Amino acid sequence: MLKISYLSHSCFLLDDGKIKLIIDPFLTGNPNATAQAGDIKVDYIVLTHAHSDHLGDAIPISKANNALIIAVNELANYVASEGCIAHNMHIGGGRDFDFGRLQFTQALHGSVNNSGDYMGSPAGVIINMGGKTIYHAGDTGLFYDMKMLGEINKIDIAMLPIGDNFTMGIDDAVYAVEFLNPKLAVPMHYNTFGVIKADPKKFKSKVEAKGKQCKVFEYGETCEF
Repeated sequence: MLKISYLSHSCFLLDDGKIKLIIDPFLTGNPNATAQAGDIKVDYIVLTHAHSDHLGDAIPISKANNALIIAVNELANYVASEGCIAHNMHIGGGRDFDFGRLQFTQALHGSVNNSGDYMGSPAGVIINMGGKTIYHAGDTGLFYDMKMLGEINKIDIAMLPIGDNFTMGIDDAVYAVEFLNPKLAVPMHYNTFGVIKADPKKFKSKVEAKGKQCKVFEYGETCEF
């Protein structure tokens, strides 16, 4: 059993009943956020890259909860230098944790912090937790190796950006669903800012026209899988 809560943008909270894990906790300064950083109680934080709308509140949340931050090597080193506990990984590498297995994948994007410091490669992440396989694509353009990721991992839920401009738009994200072949597609990274305005219902309609399943989470909504 796995509960998934969508806190808006690219931020999801995963809860298997024993362990809580948050991905890309951008809450402060996010007009659509349904929680404040101080409300978050988690054991793990997973970061896909260092842009401020993904690194977000990871550092204060980590310190408040003594939560382990899992990130690619350079970003993990950075949050450790800020006083957090971190586990360093990199693209293609996987590791077993007490919640399950986690592996970072490539993403076509960038990764610097607010000071412009290089923070390693941007990433997507595959998380096995609560009997489910979750693929969070991070910020990325479409790439054909998504097909291989789907063949290897038998993905239950694929979380895909649809906001265009910085990432895939709706049409490319629909191609991603075809490549990944998840049981369920979930849109993310849209409508937080004007430049990434997109209609998730349009994405849902196009995915379902391909014979695939799609769930548009409301901000703050929790579903059990």
